[in-house]
Amino acid sequence: MAEFYTLDLNFMGIPGTIASYLIPHRHGAILVESGPGSTLRGLERALQGYGFTLDDVTDVLLTHIHLDHAGAAGALARRGAVIHVHPVGAPHMIRPEKLLASAGRIYGDQMEALWGEFLPVPEGQVHVVQDEEEIVIHGRRFLALDTPGHAYHHYVYLYQGVCFSGDIGGVRLQGQRHLRLPMPPPEFHLEKWRESLQRLRQADFRIIAPTHFGPHEDVAWHLEAIERELNRVEGFLEEVMPQDPPESEFHELFMEWVLRQARADGVSEEVHRAYETANPSWMSVTGLRRYWRKFRSAA
Repeated sequence: MAEFYTLDLNFMGIPGTIASYLIPHRHGAILVESGPGSTLRGLERALQGYGFTLDDVTDVLLTHIHLDHAGAAGALARRGAVIHVHPVGAPHMIRPEKLLASAGRIYGDQMEALWGEFLPVPEGQVHVVQDEEEIVIHGRRFLALDTPGHAYHHYVYLYQGVCFSGDIGGVRLQGQRHLRLPMPPPEFHLEKWRESLQRLRQADFRIIAPTHFGPHEDVAWHLEAIERELNRVEGFLEEVMPQDPPESEFHELFMEWVLRQARADGVSEEVHRAYETANPSWMSVTGLRRYWRKFRSAA
């Protein structure tokens, strides 16, 4: 079985919502995901629990460049880490101005509290990963698979029977049989997500480890749950969007729909709030409306 450890970054003081994954090697440590800049101290404390420091991190594999997954990568790069990233995401890690401006329009004055500092990654510290590339780091071998649907610039990484699935594997907290799809703008695309799901089904792994949160061994159930949620979301859109509701009404309808799904799966109010920290449902409102208007209403 693969040697890896789940680091809980304790995002916003809530455990079990954002993970980084630690893979030790003889010269230090590899991370899958850096987490946001706001949890850099939490990452440092989590690493210390396994006898490592931030300076021991030699490599960071990013599933994609959203701030909750990649925000601390620049800080780690400045300590010497190589940042492995999708070709579409790499330029934004080197020159993050557009990425941060886009995020700033969404989060406004919450940017600093939520995500902290996002430092550019020096170009010499970036490794641009190609689809189906095998990444070999001090004897540890990872296979990158291009998996759009949540974002165009998304990879999963296969490592010794483990699939580090980023967000294409959905959001599923520990101990839960409840899965949600993060569908933010501008790149949510339902059909591409289905294609990526098919790619996951063709891959060989025994554990799926989404960033939100932690490893799950019931892979067949998990993949079926992704498909079920894609179908449910599509059904919701086909029911609601032909009436072209105003954004405020669509927001209310979607939030109510999410809560109904959670209650149907037996999710408590406390766990529902943790899911909303890991994957704020309001973020999906604009992504869903944009997808429908760009790819479905004109079809």
